[in-house]
Amino acid sequence: MRMLTKEVSIGNVKIGGKNPIAIQSMTNTKTEDVTATVAQILELEKAGCDIIRCAVPTMEAAKTLKDIKEEIHIPLVADIHFDYRLAMASVENGADKIRINPGNIGSPERIQAVVDCCREKNIPIRVGVNSGSLEKDLVAKYHGVTAEGIVESALDKIKLIEDMGYDNLVISIKSSDVLMCAKAHELIAPKTGHPLHVGITESGTVLSGNIKSAVGLGIILSQGIGDTIRVSLTGDPKEEIKSAKLILRTLGLRKGGIEVVSCPTCGRTQIDLIGLANKVENMVEDIPLDIKVAVMGCVVNGPGEAKEADIGIAGGKGEGLLIRKGEVVKKVPESELLDALREELLHWNEIHA
Repeated sequence: MRMLTKEVSIGNVKIGGKNPIAIQSMTNTKTEDVTATVAQILELEKAGCDIIRCAVPTMEAAKTLKDIKEEIHIPLVADIHFDYRLAMASVENGADKIRINPGNIGSPERIQAVVDCCREKNIPIRVGVNSGSLEKDLVAKYHGVTAEGIVESALDKIKLIEDMGYDNLVISIKSSDVLMCAKAHELIAPKTGHPLHVGITESGTVLSGNIKSAVGLGIILSQGIGDTIRVSLTGDPKEEIKSAKLILRTLGLRKGGIEVVSCPTCGRTQIDLIGLANKVENMVEDIPLDIKVAVMGCVVNGPGEAKEADIGIAGGKGEGLLIRKGEVVKKVPESELLDALREELLHWNEIHA
């Protein structure tokens, strides 16, 4: 059962409440380069990104948000560190949400100025706390960086802003330590009604980052915690979207899109199963069906193993089988196997009307 949090509007996307878990990513272009940033955001939109975050390290970057917003279709979050004036300029130039760590913004007066600016336009503030920036007094109190310290830091900052009369807030608490991050979310979830943005920070390259994020997000989301997610990877941001969609789908938290399952290779395999499975996965990205496709390496076990899939293919020596619900419907030359599957998928709704 998913924990019910307060509904918050980020541009045209609503999070929290009973809304679907939204997928976020972050651009890695120079925000000042409008053309490159817009191009990357449009690619991420196509991949399935719901909310995009951009770094705003300079006043020039803050001012370009207005131009970027004119050409994209998803909400834009301005990522701010240290300079409160950048947060205010980002709001003035159309940011749909700002991400700050009040601990590095400065004095209460500066935080108040940011809060007042956001209140005027009813822009949500994402309060972010990372284990790497935990205050020294909390590190000393808990004898190191701990989940308890992260939670106390976040709740203190939330209270600071709430005491300023503003509660249009989202919370983000992150760590690169998977189990610490999971524990922190378990501790904070019962203590707040604000939506939670979930992710494993600095998780690593596409390989290690995907594994750490899948484990961490799996633990957290399976407990009903989380309203938005990001899979943070050192790589192409489109990989973050692919992984986030698959994690949500695997947990039964999102429907839509073709799920590809494939068997591991073995000594019976007589086709390039690895290449075939990758081609199928790439091929189905733009096909809007909510079904399961199986890719099997041999005709001996293929039909039986693929029976839980809606459709599948199994390779043999120079030929392959097209399978529906475990029943062989067609035998085709190996060279035509991929095309036969694609043709079946493109006409799926007609065939199964």
